[in-house]
Amino acid sequence: MAKTHLTIDDHEVSAEAGASILDAARAAEIYIPALCTHPELACAETLTGASFVYRGAERIESDDTAAEWDGCGICAVGVAGQPDLCRACTTEIAEGMVVNTGSEKVLAHRREKLSFFLADHPHACLTCAQQEGCSRTQCSANVPEDERCCELLGSCELQRLAQFVGIPPNLPRYRPRGLPHVTDEPLFDWNTELCIGCLRCVRACRDLRGVGTLSFVMKDGRPIVGTTDAPSRAESHCRFCGACVEVCPTGALMDKTRAVGDRRDRLLVPCRSSCPAGVDIPRFVRHIARQEYDKAIAIVRQKLPFSFAPSYICFHPCEDQCRRGLVNRPIAVCQLKRFVADHDTGHWRTRQKKLSATGKRVVVVGSGPAGLTAAYYLAKQGHAVTVFESLLEAGGMLRVGIPEFRYPCELLQKDIEEVKAVGVEIRYNSPVDGTGLEGLAAEYDAVLMATGAHAPKRIDVPGKDLEGVHWGVDFLRGRALGEYSPDSFRGQRVVVIGGGNVAVDAARVARRLGTDDVCLVSLETPEELPAYEWEVEDASAEGIGFLAGWGVKDIKGQSGKVNGVVLKRCTRVFDGSGRFSPVYDESQTREEAADAVILAIGQDPSSAPFEACGLGPDGTITADETTLATKAPKVYAAGDVVSGPASVIGAIAMGRKSASEIDKALGGDGDIDEKLLNDDPQNHYLGKVEHFAELDRAIAPKAEIADCVDSFTLIEQTLSQEDAVQEAGRCLACDLRVALESVVPAPRAETVLELLPAVVEGLPELEGVYQLFDEEKNVLAIKGVMNLKEALSEVLEENDRARSFVYEQEPMYTKRESELIQQYLQEHGELPGGGDDELDDLF
Repeated sequence: MAKTHLTIDDHEVSAEAGASILDAARAAEIYIPALCTHPELACAETLTGASFVYRGAERIESDDTAAEWDGCGICAVGVAGQPDLCRACTTEIAEGMVVNTGSEKVLAHRREKLSFFLADHPHACLTCAQQEGCSRTQCSANVPEDERCCELLGSCELQRLAQFVGIPPNLPRYRPRGLPHVTDEPLFDWNTELCIGCLRCVRACRDLRGVGTLSFVMKDGRPIVGTTDAPSRAESHCRFCGACVEVCPTGALMDKTRAVGDRRDRLLVPCRSSCPAGVDIPRFVRHIARQEYDKAIAIVRQKLPFSFAPSYICFHPCEDQCRRGLVNRPIAVCQLKRFVADHDTGHWRTRQKKLSATGKRVVVVGSGPAGLTAAYYLAKQGHAVTVFESLLEAGGMLRVGIPEFRYPCELLQKDIEEVKAVGVEIRYNSPVDGTGLEGLAAEYDAVLMATGAHAPKRIDVPGKDLEGVHWGVDFLRGRALGEYSPDSFRGQRVVVIGGGNVAVDAARVARRLGTDDVCLVSLETPEELPAYEWEVEDASAEGIGFLAGWGVKDIKGQSGKVNGVVLKRCTRVFDGSGRFSPVYDESQTREEAADAVILAIGQDPSSAPFEACGLGPDGTITADETTLATKAPKVYAAGDVVSGPASVIGAIAMGRKSASEIDKALGGDGDIDEKLLNDDPQNHYLGKVEHFAELDRAIAPKAEIADCVDSFTLIEQTLSQEDAVQEAGRCLACDLRVALESVVPAPRAETVLELLPAVVEGLPELEGVYQLFDEEKNVLAIKGVMNLKEALSEVLEENDRARSFVYEQEPMYTKRESELIQQYLQEHGELPGGGDDELDDLF
């Protein structure tokens, strides 16, 4: 691309031919103020609005539908040889052009244009000496609350621009107009009182996103922004993408939850930040909407070692956090993962990495999700990996803890084959005890303990040893290993004790072993049940009864066999701090007939033999939070054996972390990430979708209850292609917002100076305001004084915390007492009662 050379404020600049002065200046990091432009929006000579818009419930007609808005004009610059100022945003650069951005003529023009916007916008705080760090809750200048700036004060783009341009001294007092403040719509609030009519939001919605929810009309020479089709954004087909909020230079459009700094991605793209494995959820959903399924599964496989387990049994925290859920219902992320897993052609494998052999050997004890994940990634890093599994088949809890009606064995086997395909060796029927662990640590370069939590949590209840009493985790394992026949509970009444997922799974499994009379007894109320809501709903649909608010007191029997349980009323499950601390009323009891009782109150790790690793009071292995290393040399731990019973996706995340840490310990770089897909081209377009907010969540078909309660057939099926594409199309594409380029804020007018005698000596002996900063740039004081040099000389002698300062050589905005009052209010929240003499002692 040909280059054009020009001069901006005595700086030699080269830019692509055809660029505007503003673009050339931005590329050269020369600041030119502008309100109506944005780095993501193409500059426009003029804009034509609509015939009407809605501002809240008010319909506003345009004065002239042919009228055009020609922009803010604040970006005006001088160009040598041209008598009039030029708009930097629309003036094309030319070879040899000489541009001046700071002449008196330019500055006066900018201030005049700025006054147009500030006249109808709160601006009293912008001329206040105490604006930096002000809480806005109390005001020493007695500015009425509805005339103060909004909560963005201190981080407001308009504020920074106004400080840079300079606020016209003859600016009239702002008078609130009583315009609507819309707070009853999802995700964003819209305070039309603060809108300055820069039209960035309109252009972002129309030009960048292609939606057109927002437009404007010309009224009395000013642009008025509003929704296009109806009073609400939803009725005007808003996509709720947040682009309008992102580009707004004021507090007119704001998130209901402020998202700044390191909280930004977590709050604005919560699905991605809440995924323990770090799957880029918005991106893979977008590719499904485009029917690019190979790309979608590639994004999933960049972070996951296998496809089916995370798709079929993930508890999907991403859906709990999905912002679409604040519009109506969250995106069915887990179902979409299942859809692409079922449609995986394996094309992504052509780009998977496999490093050359390192000569290092690693053993993984346990083949559950954490162990298989770590083995997969360690093998890809070039290490020789062997997995020791105590059972005859791999999978751990995936094999013996998850019933097939939720996660079929054939899909588990496919996941295991993915791990074996990268060179992992699995040795079956190979249990490891404490002595064996010592031998493995001596033989291998690293050992990972990933033995899970396979032991049932036991309670000492009378009758627990009777025939017909089963322990939840053991019961599920026994059924998976073929120890129970399809008629094991034929004609029996089964009572399950517990309220978690294991209890619900046990109840549903018992229902499939010949009985239609299963009752689940829980301490918790229905609202408190720790089991997943959708599992409880499915169990209820299968005819399982629930008895809430009761705990087991005694298990009754006759001739050594169970024939009933005695229950006691539970009056409280959790204490005031949310800890599990049940309280019972022993005087309230009831008896339930039972031919079998399943005690499913939890599970624990079987880690007692591994005391050398270091054990916690709950029996988990203690591992370093950063490295996952245990007390035993060369031994690491991951998964439920460290965290206690958790989730499959959480175990996968810990398996990834352990692989990275072990790789680093063995001399690698710990980088286990893969790039199975090129970066997507930047495309911010979404397009208009009629009644987008009303699009409802796709529901996957389920097997008929009559067909599934007598077998272990998979219950929830996969979405059809049509439903999957439609469901993906409901996504708000929140990630596109954080990908928008940010506006470069106006440079601060003042220069931070070191607080040194030589610097202070050069200050003017004039009236002004200074700010003091400590070593970490925290504001220590903001003060107006009659003599800057004299006052800061005193600070040099008396304040040993001050390290730097800024000053403005201007008349004081407030009297000394007001300065002290403002400072005191910020520190203490209320005034002392001793009058002026006491105030004099505050600073």
